[in-house]
Amino acid sequence: MRLQLRKFDSLATMNQFLLVGLSFLVVVLVHPPVGAGEIIVSAAASLTDALTEIGKTYELKSRNQVSFNFGASSNLARQIEEGAPADLFFSADLEKMENLKKQRRIEDSSWRNLLSNRLVIVVSKDSTLTIKSPRDLLRGEVKRIALGEPSSVPVGIYTRKYLEEEGVWERIKSKLIPVMNVRATLAAVESGNVDVGFIYKTDAVISHRVTIVYEVPREKGPKIIYPVGLVRESKKKEGANDFLKFLFTETGKGIFRKYGFIILE
Repeated sequence: MRLQLRKFDSLATMNQFLLVGLSFLVVVLVHPPVGAGEIIVSAAASLTDALTEIGKTYELKSRNQVSFNFGASSNLARQIEEGAPADLFFSADLEKMENLKKQRRIEDSSWRNLLSNRLVIVVSKDSTLTIKSPRDLLRGEVKRIALGEPSSVPVGIYTRKYLEEEGVWERIKSKLIPVMNVRATLAAVESGNVDVGFIYKTDAVISHRVTIVYEVPREKGPKIIYPVGLVRESKKKEGANDFLKFLFTETGKGIFRKYGFIILE
């Protein structure tokens, strides 16, 4: 802001003018324009590409800015439990959201289940492996299988549940390589450090370095649900709620569909 210089009749008048100007500056600094601010969204790693595009699209239409904290839903939930700054939580499974709700960390009325996904088995682009059923993982040429940490990371939990129901989990335990999240699994397969990996279909389709060799049938696979909700301790609830609503617009849903997600509502 530029203050126009002027000639004063007295020192008192000049002081009064400066005090008014200073007061105006304080109001501007302490109370920024309504709608302005940075919204922090803690979101599952599998949402990285879709949410990044949605965030850029939203910022063109809003005075708010969006910052993303991507990672395993289990780690993000733990960060929120410990008081890390977050305005929205977008999980890859219901359990993490439910736990935060029980701790009164999530605004109950804001929780909505937005997306679903599919589990797939992938190999590196130059691999000659063929997988026609989960039992093919028992074959000798399949030595290393990457998956998200099955005790905490949603994609790993989904994978374990599926393989247990198929009766092969215990028989392939010695081959399993647990990693921190779905993107780490994808990287392990792309690099050839493992023979196969279990990831979401949405992560597979964005990579040019892996091939989907098996897609878990929807009727046999676990029910994958992505819930999203406002963090109760958020300092920017108005902006966070605005971005939450944008996720459910046809623009937001269209971007999610573009990346292969299944829209639940």
